[in-house]
Amino acid sequence: MKPGPFPKFQQVLRLSDLTSLSVSSVGPLFSIAAAGGVMLQLAGSKVLLAVVIIAVPLLASAFIFRLLNQHFPNAGASYHWGRQVMGATYGRFQAMVVIVAYFVSLPPIVMPQAQYSWVLVFPHSHPTSWQLFLISAMWVFVAMIPLLMGSRPTARFTQLFLSVEIISLAILILAALIRFPALHTLSPQASFHTSTPWTNILLAAVIASTIMDGWEIDSYAAEEAVSPQKDPGLSGIFGALFALAIYAVLFPLILQETPSGKIGYNADPLSAWAFRIFPDAHWLILVPILASTAGSLWLTTYILSRVLFALGRDQLLPRPFIRMNGQKVPYWSIILPLVLTLSIVSLQLWLPSLKQLFQLVLSSAGFFLTMEFFLDSLSASWFLSKLHHRHWPHANDHGHGLLRVLSYFTSLLLLSLLVLFWVLAPKVMGFQIDGITIGILVLALVFSFRSQDGPLHVFESAEKISSSSEAES
Repeated sequence: MKPGPFPKFQQVLRLSDLTSLSVSSVGPLFSIAAAGGVMLQLAGSKVLLAVVIIAVPLLASAFIFRLLNQHFPNAGASYHWGRQVMGATYGRFQAMVVIVAYFVSLPPIVMPQAQYSWVLVFPHSHPTSWQLFLISAMWVFVAMIPLLMGSRPTARFTQLFLSVEIISLAILILAALIRFPALHTLSPQASFHTSTPWTNILLAAVIASTIMDGWEIDSYAAEEAVSPQKDPGLSGIFGALFALAIYAVLFPLILQETPSGKIGYNADPLSAWAFRIFPDAHWLILVPILASTAGSLWLTTYILSRVLFALGRDQLLPRPFIRMNGQKVPYWSIILPLVLTLSIVSLQLWLPSLKQLFQLVLSSAGFFLTMEFFLDSLSASWFLSKLHHRHWPHANDHGHGLLRVLSYFTSLLLLSLLVLFWVLAPKVMGFQIDGITIGILVLALVFSFRSQDGPLHVFESAEKISSSSEAES
């Protein structure tokens, strides 16, 4: 039976909106605050090398994403590309990988958000579980507000919070450069010796995918873009380059201006460094971190909501996931992930026996984000090698030789990092990590093979219809 008409998004996002979403979704300050400590413990002074190792394939992916957006703009992005190019089973598997990657990224955003909020207001006392839960619930509710108001208000909220982050970041970097002679430390940093094992650096590279991701949000906003075959992908490139530039400046400053005793085993090296720059103004770093975290929270949810919407539209998930409110946003696809995230946070707070298990599951986010990009690169490799000339009407007018080679290289490098994660991660994170990742992948395979093929919704924008009409005439 042919499905009825589906609700449609409003095409309201311009290039400037998409760029601000991509930059803010990376959340440079929050990313370093949340994952920088683990990366520094693993890679030490080679932490920037770990960032570069993962940045190379992810930057290449940014150009690949633009190509795929030009051919297949869709709210499902990765899922839709995989299904169009590699088939329905592959697409369903990729959908599960994307859902896991972004969903397990949400609790590690909410919990630090609550802790930073408490420290900002009550710097000299420790919160109870109830207090952290209430603050977490408040931030979850705050994240729902712009998302449920629509894509354009979400972009405006994001630009406001991003401006706070960028201005504060500029102040910190300027003050750090001015005070560099006084802050520079030559003290021995035992935990950052030059013989850091390559295994640690490569593991840190996989974890670094969690601080380099987010720029791809514009791909999931393609159906809401004013120019869906032009802007999505381009703004993602800007976001990826901006994130890499920030890390290239911040990590050397943090390492050079923070004594080893304050950074070696600190879960938040960014704050340790900032407190040395402004010892009596802890709010100066906490406010921008909170702004960065808030943006990461609702934009990660934004990505997840669009994937859930696309799966509901293709009848792989129940129809409530495609129901829209008056502002043309899929409200159940927004509310449900945030409520489940708050439930996981509450379990972490009140069931300490499950805390280690949750930490292992949530630490797998880097693995699944890396797998998402690997699957996208694999789709691009096959598309450019076998399907491009047949699928794209005017493909004979142009070629993508460089991108095809780049997709081969990116696929191989990301696959190598995934295999190395399985081999090396148990030594650092515990032997259960492999079992958890394999278990989730088995469930994804079961879903991909057992689910029946539903209709495939192909997005037709006014821009595409207009260009097709011009080509026919």
